[in-house]
Amino acid sequence: MPIRIYKPTTPGRRKSSVNTYVELTKHVRPTKALLVSKKQMAGRNAQGKITVRHRGGGNKRHYRLVDFRQLRLNDPATVRSIEYDPNRSAFIALVEYADHTPSYILCPQGLTVGMTVTTSRDRLDIKTGNRTILANIPTGIPIHNIELTPSKGGAIVRSAGNAATTMAIEGDYALVRMPSGELRKILKTCFASIGQVSNIDHGNIRWGKAGRRRWKSWRPTVRGKAMNPVDHPHGGGEGNQPIGMKYPKTPWGKHALGVKTRRKKKHSNSLIIKRRR
Repeated sequence: MPIRIYKPTTPGRRKSSVNTYVELTKHVRPTKALLVSKKQMAGRNAQGKITVRHRGGGNKRHYRLVDFRQLRLNDPATVRSIEYDPNRSAFIALVEYADHTPSYILCPQGLTVGMTVTTSRDRLDIKTGNRTILANIPTGIPIHNIELTPSKGGAIVRSAGNAATTMAIEGDYALVRMPSGELRKILKTCFASIGQVSNIDHGNIRWGKAGRRRWKSWRPTVRGKAMNPVDHPHGGGEGNQPIGMKYPKTPWGKHALGVKTRRKKKHSNSLIIKRRR
């Protein structure tokens, strides 16, 4: 996926780059049967309280009903188009089954219009887009959209450019290396899709100006040291002052850096062989 850099005709253009979207199928509109309305929550939970700061506004968007389970076994589907999804960093593919039922799936890198993808519990061709259980996937093959609970649907390795690899099969579990470097056990009866998630250069895009982030619902982030003492532990002082503390704090006084957020007694701790880097 090429990244295009324009001539610096404006200050915002000087520091920005754009995705050329050459992989996408041209002049295709989303399938209406697979669209639902999406309400902007602006980082608020069901009680209306802000739980994620710096979110709000942005362009209106519909949610694409992406099939993360793909449980139509041994039923080949033909790729009809590769499309943009405003709700995720990866591209999605519109596939059509033999009975003309349309469905959206995560698009792996290299999948093109006209190819077929198949889901099966049995051994099948190790081909981009095919989906099978971890026990059937050879070691070293990139995989994505991996289930953590059998038949529940892919839960991990779903964002642009990500891929995990199977390292070994041990008893009832497959040893999988995550994109973060974590080594963990996953039941070998869980499904995974072959290939690397599309849009691999998504992380190389330079947004350039604040307005492009606002279109994506990101609001400004104010430094704590620029606030008053009543608003943030870093606040106060005359001019440009250091935070004056042993360690950076959150607005609520907790450690801001280096804090492990995983619960010590989480049920899946025994399945993690090596923590992420």
